[in-house]
Amino acid sequence: LRSTLLHISIIISTPQRFTMKFFVASVALLFSAAEAFHTAPIGRTSTRTNMIVKGDEKGSEKVAKVFEGKPAENSEFDALVKANFPGAISNKQLATKVVSVLEGKGYTPGNTLLATSLCADELARVLEDDFVKVYGNNFNLGGLSGFPFAGNTGFGAMAAHIPDDGYCLVVHGPHVGITKDGLIGKVERPGIALVDNCCGSAIAASNYLKGITDGGAKITTKLQSFSDFQQGAVQELILPFGKRLGEAENRMKELPYALYDSQDILVRDIINTGKGGIKKGLALLGGIQINTGPDTLDYFHPLRFEYYNEDGEMVEDLLALL
Repeated sequence: LRSTLLHISIIISTPQRFTMKFFVASVALLFSAAEAFHTAPIGRTSTRTNMIVKGDEKGSEKVAKVFEGKPAENSEFDALVKANFPGAISNKQLATKVVSVLEGKGYTPGNTLLATSLCADELARVLEDDFVKVYGNNFNLGGLSGFPFAGNTGFGAMAAHIPDDGYCLVVHGPHVGITKDGLIGKVERPGIALVDNCCGSAIAASNYLKGITDGGAKITTKLQSFSDFQQGAVQELILPFGKRLGEAENRMKELPYALYDSQDILVRDIINTGKGGIKKGLALLGGIQINTGPDTLDYFHPLRFEYYNEDGEMVEDLLALL
């Protein structure tokens, strides 16, 4: 069609030629823009010609190097975290176990794509980076509070990037801070004297919900705006948990679990919708990130660790192995 349009511009009389060429250039630009947004069809599309091989080093060998130079495990702080979040394990323990389990299923740094749906907060990058150092750069599916805002389109694009005959590891969940004194919902951040909210998006959504359930919300004519639509979505997605959070002994402690329950439904629905794009297998790791100060290891409370086969069927619950 482009060739036809260009040919037409040649046979147009001279007075009209400039206008026609401008029109043709505009149409060509439109076609280029359309092609830029073209996505590969959902399915097991080959990526062999663009596959990047990441070397022969095993994941278990890489993960051992990830935590070199990081803070040593602190038994006193470890007990504090686990008293508040029973079932939590350090990121070091998590990464070591996850990589070991998946290695037994054929996952290697060279045949695995890491996909994450974690909060935009820089503290959420700690866990993400631990796995990136093993499997390579991640495909980001997440946004505020860790919700999978990339949706079905993002998952379909991600699946097309999985290496041929390769695997995918999806890691998702909200996050919460805990200070060295055990205050939940706060965290010490490098370079900031005062302890700061963590997660700020989750706490803002919780306050919004509390205003509704307590009757203190103000009537407003302001609708959701595009400039803050993710936060608006987080606030809507937390609405079903008003009673649960209102009755919680510690609202900040219960908050990430309420958010996780909402996210878990969305993530599994997205995987089910895009399961045709799974290559050899997909592992889903979901839970609560527990961020701590710069002098201690971060933690994670795993709530789901499942393995899906190439047909998108959940065939094995791996949670007990963590």
